[in-house]
Amino acid sequence: MPKLVPHNRKNRSLVDRDFYGLDGFYNMLDDFYNWPRSLTRDTFKIDVQENDNEYVIEAELPGVNKDEVNIEMNEGRLSISIQREEIKNEENKNYVHKERRYSSMSRSIYLDEAKSEGIKASLENGVLNIIVPKETKPNNSIKIDID
Repeated sequence: MPKLVPHNRKNRSLVDRDFYGLDGFYNMLDDFYNWPRSLTRDTFKIDVQENDNEYVIEAELPGVNKDEVNIEMNEGRLSISIQREEIKNEENKNYVHKERRYSSMSRSIYLDEAKSEGIKASLENGVLNIIVPKETKPNNSIKIDID
């Protein structure tokens, strides 16, 4: 597999890309083949705290509105997903090149003792706070004797 990864073209000493107008193309290729992808660029950061009664989750979502956030709890798995489209209406502009962004990010965490009822969420100053109450589950483990 390493032979499929192209040479890193970000080294300007090899080729003057600006002369050929290929700088954006090579950057796109370098970003595509830069695997594994960075969590700091592709998703959002979360912190999970646990105490006796609840889980406290904080997610950094700068610039995200609450209508762009979806939170779901399914059998102890908390999923946070964001879908946003950046649209700027600028009239009377003569664009030669313009890019629009659509981003979709998702994170899931498993909370073993999570209770599905009573979950509270708030988004303030770019930080999503989620409080998930805990329920005590019975200890169903048994000791097995060896014959």
